[in-house]
Amino acid sequence: MARGVFPSERLELVDRYAGLLAGAGVERGLIGPREVPRLWDRHVLNSAVLSEWVPPKVEVCDIGSGAGLPGLVLALARPDVRVTLVEPLLRRTTFLEEVVSDLRLGDQVEVVRARAEELHGQRRFDVVTSRAVAPLERLLGWSMPLVSPSGALVAMKGSSVAEEVDRTRDELEAWGCADPEIGRLGDGVLDEATWVLRVAWADPASVSWPPQRTGASPAARPGRKSRRGGRRGRPRGRS
Repeated sequence: MARGVFPSERLELVDRYAGLLAGAGVERGLIGPREVPRLWDRHVLNSAVLSEWVPPKVEVCDIGSGAGLPGLVLALARPDVRVTLVEPLLRRTTFLEEVVSDLRLGDQVEVVRARAEELHGQRRFDVVTSRAVAPLERLLGWSMPLVSPSGALVAMKGSSVAEEVDRTRDELEAWGCADPEIGRLGDGVLDEATWVLRVAWADPASVSWPPQRTGASPAARPGRKSRRGGRRGRPRGRS
């Protein structure tokens, strides 16, 4: 199955990464011991299939990266993209830095110890990924300020993603997002397929930062400049 989603020249690195997750990842509390028997299907391959929704040769930011899922796996699956792993917890960023060094991915992968909102107004990316980090209304606040005008949020979600989108219509409109796209990933690769959500800007020409605050919504509306930006909640990285 791994040969179907990873380049042949990266298979040895993927196997080594899985070993690090099962070893140091468990010892440091980043992966639960019960996850080891299903490490490949539930975590490694599950993250790798996200590459189907990532365009070629783009800059990717993975927020709440935890042990590197899905960001580090995406880097292994796609040597053509550059990946920034954003994670606020020291023990996780220490593990990520060690893995990046061990796998010699330093030219492709950057580890940043920070909350996503600390990068707002400083950096933009073509794709902002996440995996089960937060409900969509909070995820929009952390992710969309990092999305370039022509880019998109690409998040791994559960099977109830369509209902989540329906509940978040007001926030999506407040942010100035286009209608989200929902897809199913991993058929024929995973024991249980996963779901992906893509959210882009409705009008890329109007995207700016800082955004205007709206009194009616906790979300900010991009498109008009304002002197005030807001700090949002703290993302919880996945372990």
